Amino acid sequence: MVIVSSLRLPSLTSLFFASSRSTHRAPAALFRRRQPYLAAARFSAQSAASSLPETTEELAANQKKSSNSNKVNQDRVITPRSQDFNAWYLDVIANAELADYGPVRGTMVIRPYGYAIWEAIQDYLNVKFKETGHSNMYFPQFIPYSFIEKEASHVEGFSPELAVVTIGGGKELEEKLVVRPTSETIVSHMFTQWIHSYRDLPLLINQWANVTRWEMRTKPFVRTLEFLWQEGHTAHATPEEAEEEALKMIDVYTKFAYEEAAIPVVVGRKSREETFAGAVRTYTIEAMMGDRKALQAGTSHNLGQNFSRAFETQFTDENGQRQHVWQTSWAVSTRFVGGIIMTHGDDAGLMLPPKLAPVQVVIVPIWKKDDEKAGVLNAASSVKEALHSAGVKVKLDDSDMRTPGWKFNFWEMKGVPIRIEIGPRDVASGSVVISRRDVPGKQGKVFEISMEPSTLVGYVKDKLDEIQASLLAKATSFRDSNIVDVSSYDELKEAISQGKWARGPWSASDKDEARVKEETGATIRCFPFEQPAGTKTCLMTGQPADEVAIFAKSY
Repeated sequence: MVIVSSLRLPSLTSLFFASSRSTHRAPAALFRRRQPYLAAARFSAQSAASSLPETTEELAANQKKSSNSNKVNQDRVITPRSQDFNAWYLDVIANAELADYGPVRGTMVIRPYGYAIWEAIQDYLNVKFKETGHSNMYFPQFIPYSFIEKEASHVEGFSPELAVVTIGGGKELEEKLVVRPTSETIVSHMFTQWIHSYRDLPLLINQWANVTRWEMRTKPFVRTLEFLWQEGHTAHATPEEAEEEALKMIDVYTKFAYEEAAIPVVVGRKSREETFAGAVRTYTIEAMMGDRKALQAGTSHNLGQNFSRAFETQFTDENGQRQHVWQTSWAVSTRFVGGIIMTHGDDAGLMLPPKLAPVQVVIVPIWKKDDEKAGVLNAASSVKEALHSAGVKVKLDDSDMRTPGWKFNFWEMKGVPIRIEIGPRDVASGSVVISRRDVPGKQGKVFEISMEPSTLVGYVKDKLDEIQASLLAKATSFRDSNIVDVSSYDELKEAISQGKWARGPWSASDKDEARVKEETGATIRCFPFEQPAGTKTCLMTGQPADEVAIFAKSY
């Protein structure tokens, strides 16, 4: 038996949000299985406050009521974004089957569809990491507590979030163990064993792992007690090499965000107050969500020699002198899945960028008479095979348990970029109907596209590219229209009160930065790499400033 304690134990009566509902989980699960897309989403904050059926009679009555409701307009179970963004987000996660509650408060079970999005992220980044010379490996998740204590700012930054093991095998441990919150300490310990000479450098590794941080306020994908991520760790002979590495990896994340996730992040440097505990500099990509809050989507840290001095990680240089190595670490996590949901989704549900979508095209065959079924299904199968052979991720929904209208709404809610409809008339004319997820209604529907592979495959691939570009363009326009340039503290407060990002010159103190956070709820998200030319005057002090900073409320 292993006993885990936490240095900051939250209320165990809450789930992801404070709730008065802590019972009747079994009826809720039963109801969800029988009416999976009409039941209230269990992630919804509104649902969390509502009561559930107390008896099987009430359950049956509710199911009958649901079955008599309008089954076509199933997207009505998703709270409108403009009404309650958080409830909308939780509804989408539940209804699109991305994740579910874990049995421990603040944890989640990532379901296959949600995990497939994470796998797409992994597939892209794994290639990029290896192209830049990094190798995958794995470190233990149990870390001696003494390791955490070695780097002073690191232990100060992470102590409130640590989960600590005190008993193992029925006996109290001689030394407490920390369940991995991040791996700089154990990596540095091992680097000390492996690095002896300048010939051993640079050492470039990455691991895909889970981490545990005992968060008080949790949100699925965005902030949970346990989450998945990759963390890269490198050691170098010079500070210049370490800085180059940190910038190189934030560039990898930036390209991924733009080119794969269609999220127009702002890339820059964190303020001293927001820098990773134990780092010299932290670089970040900041994304604007649909509610205009900022999401820190990825970070890259120049650790300097902080950890190498704490762990005595040294090498003999070319002149025979002993030197401490220079290190970096960098990471993105399943938080990116939450970012994709909140950037692109709409009232109908998910809207996935084609490059990361588990299903890029869904084919919905339509027939009314039994003698039409075989011909329609044969044509649909041929279209599926043609697209699959061309490398398109395609799904044929040939089940006859649901109506075509139900399927349209279901796959739309799952965010599939393209829907192909094939009916008897389409079979007769050798064509299909194609609908785009990002263009609702008739405007997004095109008729009489030839089902000949030589025509159809090229058309579908072009449309997938158009959708990818369209999502990025829409998100970029939204971001740019919600960033306000400010030149005074009053203007900053006004912009933040309107829910926007404020961009203005800054050279004030850490104390002034804390004041902004206390009075507005906003923090410096970053000093962007792209800086305006010309002289600048600090919005807070009136003194000269070298850079503009971006302030925003954040997740």
